Amino acid sequence: MRSVRDGSTRISDEGAVMDPERRGRVIAPRSSANPQGEERARTAKPLDIPKRLVWNAWRLVRANGGAAGVDEESIDLFERDLRNNLYRVWNRMSSGSYFPPPVREVLIPKKSGGQRPLGIPTVADRIAQAVVKLQFEPEVEPHFHEDSYGYRPGRSAHQAISVTRQRCWWHDWVLEFDIRGLFDNIDHQRLMKAVRHHTTCKWVRLYIERWLTAPVQQENGELRSRDRGTPQGGVVSPLLANLFLHYAFDRWMGRHFPGLPFCRYADDGLIHCRSLRQARYVQERLAQRLQECGLELHPDKTKVVYCKDVHRQQEHECIQFDFLGYTFRPRRSKDRHGRLFTNFTPAIAPAAAQALRQEVRGWRLQLKSDKSIEDLSRMFNPVISGWVRYYCRFHPSAFYRVAAHINRALARWAMRKFKTLRGRQRQARAWVTRFARQRPSLFAHWRLTSAVAAR
Repeated sequence: MRSVRDGSTRISDEGAVMDPERRGRVIAPRSSANPQGEERARTAKPLDIPKRLVWNAWRLVRANGGAAGVDEESIDLFERDLRNNLYRVWNRMSSGSYFPPPVREVLIPKKSGGQRPLGIPTVADRIAQAVVKLQFEPEVEPHFHEDSYGYRPGRSAHQAISVTRQRCWWHDWVLEFDIRGLFDNIDHQRLMKAVRHHTTCKWVRLYIERWLTAPVQQENGELRSRDRGTPQGGVVSPLLANLFLHYAFDRWMGRHFPGLPFCRYADDGLIHCRSLRQARYVQERLAQRLQECGLELHPDKTKVVYCKDVHRQQEHECIQFDFLGYTFRPRRSKDRHGRLFTNFTPAIAPAAAQALRQEVRGWRLQLKSDKSIEDLSRMFNPVISGWVRYYCRFHPSAFYRVAAHINRALARWAMRKFKTLRGRQRQARAWVTRFARQRPSLFAHWRLTSAVAAR
């Protein structure tokens, strides 16, 4: 009997959870006093769900983290009785008696204004959803379009940005579109038709249908039933949204506009066109298509953009667009010979840069004078490293203002930390610049270039 180790618990090939402190003995559920009868009960389960799949699902949920659901049970609390909790999930799913609990609704503010409802399942429900995703994703993933990048294994936002940059050089016009409330308006009947088309696994079909109709617990405690949509925040929801749009948009584009390249990341997308007239026609047809599927284009986030550069000098009301935190617009660039020219390229969006600066203000570094510079590095450098990796892939000099803002926050910290720098802003910024040159590995933005000095 082989086993997979992880921390203090492991699971056998047959799926029984094992405890290393008991030297490999299989731990039977507390309610069972007859191991042979238990084994017969396992083989008699109406739904064949491997225990190893439940274990792998738990590892994914634990790695992703997340808040507690309606039962207020956190991941740490769930792990205290991991053996019985995982067995309970498997037992109920295998017997067909698992019914998803209500999803806790949390309203989060949007950058553009308003609020976005986020559904938070319980930890056990996230594990159950991960079990279905691990089973269903390999079946449906090969059928997805190559220009769909959102929430797919082996594909990233950087890939979508890179291919969009190249296509903007080749095509003069771009139709930028956004689908309003995608996760809240997915038609259940059409979605289940697609699910049944791609899998014959009856328990995958069963539990997806139950999740779609699980109620939502609002912030005031009231339960609201759902007849459309899938909660944004569920483990399996992005996969279901991709499947729905695969037929609502990707396949439709291939049939009606096979010569027009597009790039879609979840509900945000771009269609590259050859003329303004063609772009407006595609926009009209797309609006009709989404309306047929129960969706609609966002009126404020859908527009036609002209990719203006040194070779394309027409006048148009819109010559830039935002996509995945980057702004595509005409910028001054250098060719391989060092000559300046106007190029249509992406860089960190002003709205994204403002959000990063706002987060740095929320750190309140000036109030952490009891910490050393090494302590601050351990606390915040992982976050800064993520920003640098994402926003400095294209046109990294646009990130310098964010880097300078971080340095100014560090200078305010130094003014509170050291008596010799109190009230001396210029000397404090010079201290940060000097320290950045001596130990550039402390903060990721210090390694960008010496031009990012506190100023």
